[in-house]
Amino acid sequence: MMNDREATILKIAMSFTPGVNADVVRRIEEAGVTLHDFFESSTSRLSDSLGMPSLKLDKVRREEALFRARKEMEFVERHGIRVYYLGDDDYPMLLSETGDAPVVLYQLGETDLDAEHIMNIVGTRRNTAYAVSFCETFIKALAEYFPDIVIVSGLAYGIDSLAHKGALENGLPTVAVVAHGLDTIYPAAHRDLARRIVKSGGSIVTEYPSGTTPFQKRFLERNRIVAGLSELTLVVESPIKGGAMSTANMAFSYSREVGAVPGRISDPMSEGCNLLIRKQKGSLVSSVADVIELMGWRPAGVAVKPKQRNLFPELQGEAHEIYEILKFSSAPLSVDGLYQKTKIHIPVLNSTLTEMEFDGIVVRLPGNRYTLA
Repeated sequence: MMNDREATILKIAMSFTPGVNADVVRRIEEAGVTLHDFFESSTSRLSDSLGMPSLKLDKVRREEALFRARKEMEFVERHGIRVYYLGDDDYPMLLSETGDAPVVLYQLGETDLDAEHIMNIVGTRRNTAYAVSFCETFIKALAEYFPDIVIVSGLAYGIDSLAHKGALENGLPTVAVVAHGLDTIYPAAHRDLARRIVKSGGSIVTEYPSGTTPFQKRFLERNRIVAGLSELTLVVESPIKGGAMSTANMAFSYSREVGAVPGRISDPMSEGCNLLIRKQKGSLVSSVADVIELMGWRPAGVAVKPKQRNLFPELQGEAHEIYEILKFSSAPLSVDGLYQKTKIHIPVLNSTLTEMEFDGIVVRLPGNRYTLA
């Protein structure tokens, strides 16, 4: 029987094996193939068990992966790094729900990645004074309402560093997701910030083994982990094209909530946020109150009375029309979907849905889809 160390080596080796991704890990589990079987079986037998081309399961490649994993295990043990494997029960739950979750995740630090409340705050590297003011005020208030909330970001310049520093200043755990191995920190100017994060109960996490250097593609891959770990993605400032927008789009594709801080229409650093709001991919967030309303989170020490509503509402006009459409719909509908069926002008549709949500008649689901309560 394998001990924990041997099992971890096999898990790391899975991530080193070419062609092995989240889909393959799930296929292996469904086929009842153990990690030991995966590395010890012949190529033909493994190919038959998994229904995969033998070229992808070449024995030499699997042996090379094991060799690399043993060396990586030495680094992991030397630095007290935790390894999460996608097939294990302790793998972060929200991240495991994404189709492109990393096979392994390395964590330096002790943060609970399955915290009751976890959100990310992201944005441009070239933030304005407006973003500084917002982050300071918002995170301070967030800590008062949710003293155990985990703030995730990417350790970059600008909004990312504001998010991490704001969390540290207000006693909140913060997680930095990086696009390289844990033997280095990028940017180098944030090494002290990274040390403070870990020392204060936060973590540095990555999917990359030691020796992996950052480049553009890896930052985009990193963004899916930022989004995948979080219940809510909040974009503070961003141009239309930027890493924060990719994080927001990934979160939207995962059916997670996206928030955007509105800005002046003349400000290039707010164009992305304003676009998210206009395209109804992100909800307008100007304060913690907006987050509480958006997420339905219950602030610490605050008793929330359940709403009383009429189970058979007497509705008229647009509200009645929307109610009837949703009543006979087999699936939740987006605003666009409701518009196609009702032809109610979008502004009227949005305001009516807001009133119906407030009255407890409809529920807004991730991705701005609606269904009857």
